[in-house]
Amino acid sequence: MKSCTTQQHWLRLHLTPGLGRVGIMRLMETYADPASALARTRDQWRADANLTSMRIKQPPATDAEIFVNACRLLEQYKVHIISLWDDDYPALLRNIADPPALLYVRGNIDARPAIAIVGSRRASRDSLRLAHEVAATLARHNIAVVSGLARGIDTAAHTGAIAGGGTTVAVLGGGIDCIYPPENRRLFEQIAASGAVISEYPPFTPPMAGHFPARNRIISGLCGGTFVVEAAENSGSLLTASFAAEQGRDVYAAPGPVYAPGCKGNLELLKQGATLVTEAADILGGYAINHPLSSKADSREIDLSGLSDTQKQIFNLLTPTPLHLDQLADRSGLTPMEVSAIVLHLELQGFASALPGGRYVRGSAG
Repeated sequence: MKSCTTQQHWLRLHLTPGLGRVGIMRLMETYADPASALARTRDQWRADANLTSMRIKQPPATDAEIFVNACRLLEQYKVHIISLWDDDYPALLRNIADPPALLYVRGNIDARPAIAIVGSRRASRDSLRLAHEVAATLARHNIAVVSGLARGIDTAAHTGAIAGGGTTVAVLGGGIDCIYPPENRRLFEQIAASGAVISEYPPFTPPMAGHFPARNRIISGLCGGTFVVEAAENSGSLLTASFAAEQGRDVYAAPGPVYAPGCKGNLELLKQGATLVTEAADILGGYAINHPLSSKADSREIDLSGLSDTQKQIFNLLTPTPLHLDQLADRSGLTPMEVSAIVLHLELQGFASALPGGRYVRGSAG
């Protein structure tokens, strides 16, 4: 757990006019921690950390109004700062080309796998329904849903994940205190309670248009894959998909009417090789292969006394993420015919659930 003092040191650095992400990164390459950086003068920063080209002003004093108000805000809303140099910084995000130096987090980012769901602010009714249903199903399979709190598809994705009883993360294009759009205030609070709201911008930063492309790299960077539900040409959602591809993550896209302007971006993604998605199973099947998951921790004692050794073996291989019959056979060393008989027995006992395409997940009894 980081001390309040350490958090305040990060905040003072981040509130330094002209410093920014790159400046903080250079300071941390030069000095051991934010306190050590703050103990140096600006002239030492320029000389030691090669910041001569940056127009950096003095860090705010500890009694400066902006710093005092920012500290109060973080305390009031229980916001904590995670730095790139902290162990609890999201692992996938750390590996992108330009990770944020600091994240302001309200709620908690856990280690569960995540999928981004993005799309138009003026989406069709069918697209909104698809986003909501896919998010709810992913949530039920212990996969977090990440989006940007915007109107339309983002809102449908967040509400779907909450309806599915799972975790959702909203990435903002402004400070952690700037809820945009304002009508999503209640959703903002729900997300903070069930997952996390995060921003790379310091408090009081307005959600300006230029911030959203940078926000989109974080949305994709937190996730193993990005699902574009509905996107026009040259839209922000396509930029998120582009970031995902550059980051080596999976890209998924829903099909749409050929002549619908709002779906031209999706059709282009599909031409480029994105995985076609019409239901959550299309994501879950591929995700199980590319990003194997461990089963969700469960505090309940599971009674397996009625199962044979081979049945227990297959049960222990099942996770909340679908596995194909052939995968279960490969991992168990049994034949597909033997596995087929076992999963049928497990399904009848409630220990397994079948999905389309010969895929299986752990059932409600487990």
